[in-house]
Amino acid sequence: MKEEKFNITGMTCSACSARVEKATSKLEGMEAVSVNLLTNSMKVAYDEQKISMGDIIQAVEKAGYGASAAQMAAGEESGKPAGEKKNVAQEEIKKMKGRLILSIAFLIPLMYLSMGHMMRMDFGMPVPQVIESIFYGTENAVAMVFGQFLLLLPILYANRKYFSVGFRSLLHGGPNMDTLIAIGAAAATAYGCFALFRIGYGLGHGDLELVHQYSMDIYFESAGTILTLITVGKFLETRSKGKTSEAIEKLMDLSPRTAIVEREGKETIIPVDQVRTGEIVLIKPGASIPVDGVIIDGASSVDESVITGESIPVEKKPGDKAVSATVNKSGFLKMKASKVGEDTTINQIIRLVDEASSSKAPIAKLADKIAGVFVPTVIGIAVLATIIWLVAGASFEFALSTGIAVLVISCPCALGLATPVAIMVGTGKGAENGILIKSGEALEIAHRVDTVVMDKTGTITEGKPKVTDILTYDTEEAQLLQLAASLEKPSEHPLAEAILRQAQEQGLSPQEIADFEAIHGQGIAARISGKLFFAGNERLLEHHKISSGQIRATLDALSDQGKTPLIFADEERVLGIIAVSDMEKATSRKAIDLFRQMKINVVMLTGDNKRVAAAIQKRLDIPSVIAEVLPEDKERHIKKLQEQGHTVAMIGDGINDAPALARADVGIAIGAGTEVAIESADAVLIKNDLLDAVTAIRLSKAVIRNIKQNLFWAFFYNCIGIPLAAGAFYMALGWQLNPMFAAAAMSLSSICVVSNALRLKFFRPEHGARGSDEEALQKEAEPSAHKEEIKTRELDYDDSSQIGGMKNRKEEKTMAKHETELKIEGMMCQHCKAHVEKTLNGLQGAQAEVDLDAGTAIVRSEQEIADDTFKATIEDAGYELKGIERK
Repeated sequence: MKEEKFNITGMTCSACSARVEKATSKLEGMEAVSVNLLTNSMKVAYDEQKISMGDIIQAVEKAGYGASAAQMAAGEESGKPAGEKKNVAQEEIKKMKGRLILSIAFLIPLMYLSMGHMMRMDFGMPVPQVIESIFYGTENAVAMVFGQFLLLLPILYANRKYFSVGFRSLLHGGPNMDTLIAIGAAAATAYGCFALFRIGYGLGHGDLELVHQYSMDIYFESAGTILTLITVGKFLETRSKGKTSEAIEKLMDLSPRTAIVEREGKETIIPVDQVRTGEIVLIKPGASIPVDGVIIDGASSVDESVITGESIPVEKKPGDKAVSATVNKSGFLKMKASKVGEDTTINQIIRLVDEASSSKAPIAKLADKIAGVFVPTVIGIAVLATIIWLVAGASFEFALSTGIAVLVISCPCALGLATPVAIMVGTGKGAENGILIKSGEALEIAHRVDTVVMDKTGTITEGKPKVTDILTYDTEEAQLLQLAASLEKPSEHPLAEAILRQAQEQGLSPQEIADFEAIHGQGIAARISGKLFFAGNERLLEHHKISSGQIRATLDALSDQGKTPLIFADEERVLGIIAVSDMEKATSRKAIDLFRQMKINVVMLTGDNKRVAAAIQKRLDIPSVIAEVLPEDKERHIKKLQEQGHTVAMIGDGINDAPALARADVGIAIGAGTEVAIESADAVLIKNDLLDAVTAIRLSKAVIRNIKQNLFWAFFYNCIGIPLAAGAFYMALGWQLNPMFAAAAMSLSSICVVSNALRLKFFRPEHGARGSDEEALQKEAEPSAHKEEIKTRELDYDDSSQIGGMKNRKEEKTMAKHETELKIEGMMCQHCKAHVEKTLNGLQGAQAEVDLDAGTAIVRSEQEIADDTFKATIEDAGYELKGIERK
């Protein structure tokens, strides 16, 4: 199965895209076809053994349109940077503008000539004597009508595309919007020419009544106005459509055009697409990093905001990864290229956004089905309306005007644009916020999600365990930590990495060990200087008949705090306990709270024991937790939730969570960073932040809501406009729609749909900002063990109560004499909380703790602080003090 993308030319409305899709779908071996009117593109999946690209192009051409392979159309040349594309939208706008100027230039005198006598009679506007003597009056009827015809000709020529495309589509059996315009304008022009001959006949035979009759019903101005107003609408629509792809254009503009490489000991500037993997790339201060790679020399701060959205530059040193399109702020860097060309991060992001923009959401299928029969139906209604009015005794001019109005007011464009414009703007907006949505289908399904399943490690937590407690029994802390590092060095467990990292920070080197043994489900054993030592859990101690009863309460207390205790012992007794904890991310609690506010159930999957899982659940207020889950069982739990009728989104790191991500209705890979092409996920979050998952769901809801609004407008407009134009309300209310107003209404409908979709550009994540807010969130989210240095105590065997109930030494030193609760109004986010805390802590001898949810602040101080001082302080900070309670 091969996938290919084609550029399609000649499409003007949804009927065109439906016909192209129908023509190519009929080919034997064609598995899937998706035609996008907005991007003028087609994505196909086909069997290479049965059909070729040539067959596909031929099928499109037979349908009356043009097709070329996307990469060929891009016109990639040597020296052009990867991803650079011709700006088709700007060229189209330029052509449209020229057509519009020419049309308006001739429409104004045409309207003046046709309506001049009416303006003089109704509004008293003066008409020059020369013009009146040449054009007005029954005797000058031929000159007036022929003059209008001559002014119409440039308008017909400027807008000849409507006729060529419209009639060609009609001959191919696939009429489209251009067909409606062409038939309507051609009918008005033909009737005007017929009237011209009848006027000539009347003048030649002295039948002035015949001359007067046809002089009052010339449709040349209607034809000119229809074409000009449609072109106005198309011009504004094309401009608006161009704005929908701004996100992709901005990403393309970020791609560096050249790179400085080191070849044969010399600095050489080359086009970025000529950089080879493994080549040494030099990045000067202020320059953009051209490709992905690893820093091998130099140190600098790098602005990664274009990729991650984080405004604070990241410090880079040898060994760190660097990403394309990010900016080197200060120092000189030497980098080894690891990903070049289309494999770089920025180009993969562009590809994903482009593919998502070109895809279709299931909600568009109804509009596509209607578009396929829309134009033939409208032509039928126009012909039928004309015949019915003629049979009913109406004049030919009235019946013709009704038929033309039906043709002109009908708008398949609004139907065709309703979905793709919203998807393009939505996916572009997602990319701006570090959210890469890979298809329109995923975007639509996400808005129905009612259950979010999160992996714990690396998703809710940092994924980097840290040592939090070192508890010793008749041994020194340094000795225990060195012993632990020695035993854990051969282990590949993440907890072992945390212990080794802690030992390294304290300058302790592991000792040589012998007879290392990893005991499955229990721990490890090894000899140091001939003596046997153990590291693991209680089962390991029980297996070797080492007493552990006296430390059980200590172990339970550590587990209740969400920490994982590791026991170290020799052959006779326990030597100590080292507790390790994987810290929650600063924004995890906020994200979980936001999901709950959206009425979305949150489920955490973790391989930890139930006690540790319960501690995290309590700390983050997670509604549901499934503990002791093996990686291979995650997919089974997702399936079980789906069987219960839930629409499930799975958020994971995209590695060991791949089966679960694929099983979920929407798979979201978090923290992808430079690994954006995760096949198992439907969406990729570049930043390692759960708040972006919230934004992804909210964006989905906003896009689908916008699509529904567009579809409603498109259906509503046609359901009201076509009967009105056909004269359905004429007998009862006397309403008849002039073809010129019908043309204006048609143009307005497409403009309304595109403009409504562009409102999505104002979408903003509703959660708090980054930066200082995140620091405040960090303080709130971290367990108390991480707010100060690692806790180290020497415990007696019966002194387990000291764990969990251990006092914060800082609090013991600053026991306050006065405690006051303040009720504060106006705090909205973590930034507000941090600002109020900082302000109150500025009072002499005061320590403040702010509860954002409760809207309160607890202030402890050595000296009593006056009410007026509190009031002035809070008001100066920009908030309102609603109450003071002394405790």
